[in-house]
Amino acid sequence: MHVDALKKELRDRRWRMTPQREQILKVFIETNSEHLGAEEVYRYLLNKRINVSKATVYRTVDLLVELGFLRRLQFDEGVYRYELVDKQNKHSHFICNSCGKIYELKNELSPEFVMKEYIDLLNGNGYIVEEFDIKFRGICPKCSEKQLKKHRKSK
Repeated sequence: MHVDALKKELRDRRWRMTPQREQILKVFIETNSEHLGAEEVYRYLLNKRINVSKATVYRTVDLLVELGFLRRLQFDEGVYRYELVDKQNKHSHFICNSCGKIYELKNELSPEFVMKEYIDLLNGNGYIVEEFDIKFRGICPKCSEKQLKKHRKSK
């Protein structure tokens, strides 16, 4: 689905669908909800023995963001991470300060649900909200359980 849409978008702009562009998009499809950086995409392709230059990966990731297939995320770790855009299933993120894992929060924790009143207020005052991102930071359930067990043992 994403690959066909990318082919159409590139054709509409009179660009070619190169094998490298297709492979890079497929990395995000195959890894599903992992939030990969361009360097990780490059290493993933190398591990699969797909020959592509690092510069091509970075340029293609930027192109996929520009075309609306990827969303650029920054989790304050000095690197951009990317995820496939899914307009039907928007979500927030929770970043564990202990293990560093990034969790996707959906449904009642979706950005639209959490921020509905703020968006309505902004829209009512003439602002047009086009995009926003919610990130929560803290300790995930697995790490908090480990901390509790460690605390109980030390007593």
